[in-house]
Amino acid sequence: MADDTVEVRVSPPYPVTVGENVYRSIADALDPRPCAILTDSNVGPLYAAELGRSLESAGWTVVGVVEIPAGEASKGVAAYEDVVRRLARMGLTRDGALFALGGGVVGDLGGFVAATYMRGIELVMLPTSLLAMVDSAVGGKTGLDLPEGKNLIGAFVRPALVAAEPGWLRTLPEAEVSNGLAEVVKMGLLAGGRFFEDLALIPAARAGDAVALRALILHSIRFKAEIVAEDEREGGRRAILNYGHTIGHALEAAADYALPHGSAVAAGMVAEAGLSAERFNTDLTNLHEELLEAAGLPRRSPGIDAEAAHLALSRDKKRTAEDGRADHRFVLLRDVGLPVYGVAVGDDEARRAIGAVVG
Repeated sequence: MADDTVEVRVSPPYPVTVGENVYRSIADALDPRPCAILTDSNVGPLYAAELGRSLESAGWTVVGVVEIPAGEASKGVAAYEDVVRRLARMGLTRDGALFALGGGVVGDLGGFVAATYMRGIELVMLPTSLLAMVDSAVGGKTGLDLPEGKNLIGAFVRPALVAAEPGWLRTLPEAEVSNGLAEVVKMGLLAGGRFFEDLALIPAARAGDAVALRALILHSIRFKAEIVAEDEREGGRRAILNYGHTIGHALEAAADYALPHGSAVAAGMVAEAGLSAERFNTDLTNLHEELLEAAGLPRRSPGIDAEAAHLALSRDKKRTAEDGRADHRFVLLRDVGLPVYGVAVGDDEARRAIGAVVG
């Protein structure tokens, strides 16, 4: 099957390739130079050595592999310091590149490392999870978590290349595929049209059907690339991609990041569908629940402390001083394909929405 390439039309633009030969994509797009590989303890043993051999045979100089523990705990300040110090000891120079080989945590951490090490080195994203392929590897957002909230430290960085090989998904447990499908559901609801219609492929994709997975991955990348090209730094319409995340991130923080991102976003979308129904009198809650059930995702997050989630919500990085103490900013849906961003939601409404999914 031929590779598909989607161009993210920012300045300078960069390609996102989806295909069965990541190494050819790298060779076609980039000139060899010194580099390091950042990966985690799940992905590294599977793919890091093969990647290193391929790069070396193509003329790259691999100064080393940095492996972090798998999991959200590695997206913190301590892990960041450890990685950049290891790169410095390896001797990675300013003209070097960092290959981020892994899922969302590796991509977010690796992106921030690339944006800041030596004041910026080249970044190549090699997403190995469905969540990273459809969302976090595309668009240039990076981030580290603090105890006070998710992604409160970060930067925008344009990768030189994003290359996704769907075959890598075969090693994922079903729960991780479901985790990524949360973002697919979100973007299908935002996009409407053919993308929304093709959400009917979710059961097949969840079962590992390669054609269904590839179709949903490409739908997601094309939609996100379109939004990012229009509003790279989230000054306007890109904010719609936060649908389900405002409450979802608050749930993650309240759970001390033990709640999987996809589960948090799923519950966040259900909560925000409820807010949308109150605001626009269009009830899409049942539709949300059916899609999330098909994806194997929970629709609630019972056991999470509602007050802790509300406190995390008040620290959301999308808020501004103009919002005052009472208002939160949400993305809501007038209907499928009709998102509205920047909707002011009062404190009492936000508390009810959180309570509806944690009770």
